[in-house]
Amino acid sequence: MERVFTKPVAMKEPRTLYCPGCGHGVAHRLVAELIDEFGLRERAIGIAPVGCSVFADLYWNFDVISTAHGRAPAAATGMTRANPDCFVVSYQGDGDLAAIGTAEIIHAANRGENFVTVFVNNAIYGMTGGQMAPTTLVGQKSTTCQLGRDPAIMGHPIRVCELLQTLGGVAYIARGALESPKTIMKTKSYLRKAFEYALDRRGFTLVEMLSPCPTNWGMTPPQAMTWLRENMLDYYPLGVVRDVGAEEKAQKPVAA
Repeated sequence: MERVFTKPVAMKEPRTLYCPGCGHGVAHRLVAELIDEFGLRERAIGIAPVGCSVFADLYWNFDVISTAHGRAPAAATGMTRANPDCFVVSYQGDGDLAAIGTAEIIHAANRGENFVTVFVNNAIYGMTGGQMAPTTLVGQKSTTCQLGRDPAIMGHPIRVCELLQTLGGVAYIARGALESPKTIMKTKSYLRKAFEYALDRRGFTLVEMLSPCPTNWGMTPPQAMTWLRENMLDYYPLGVVRDVGAEEKAQKPVAA
């Protein structure tokens, strides 16, 4: 019998530490599948900062380093500049990338640093107990905004993709989701394009992945998937936010 589905070589085999229904395991697998498909395992380096993402080294079967909270883009910059032959994937959550790491990601994008950023957005601080994150939706409750996020006091949720897409060093930015087979497959296609651009040294690339966090949302896994679809997609629309390749094609003069 032909085997049509198997574990990527770029993934190890530990039991998951993530909560039931968490999207991190799916995101890890998407990265590992593409590392295999592009034949990058021997020169791949993952960056895993503070947060749930810190566990990435337990699952990826290639080199992974841990960094201080929010400093993954700085470490990734150093790796790619010191050794241009390595392929770097920086893996960050919303509390890490969009809070303490805001300056780091903005300047890395603006400089056009040549690594792939996987940005997992579950709209809450997951590892530390469910506090409000920069991406927490208006009205969404957390341990630090128990009546719901009030933008008059706490500001508005940050749309990271839209914020970064204005910067000159950006080659590719897209937003996918991890709540259904359809959106997962589409998210993988976005990540594949980011890999291609990084390999071609086109500049900074980032793929945001909207992810459920059932434990800190206080929901069952099925409820969390539904909540993500019904609440997050309106504020964080899916799709390609910037693609310099498409922009270049659009600007080419049409032959007479």
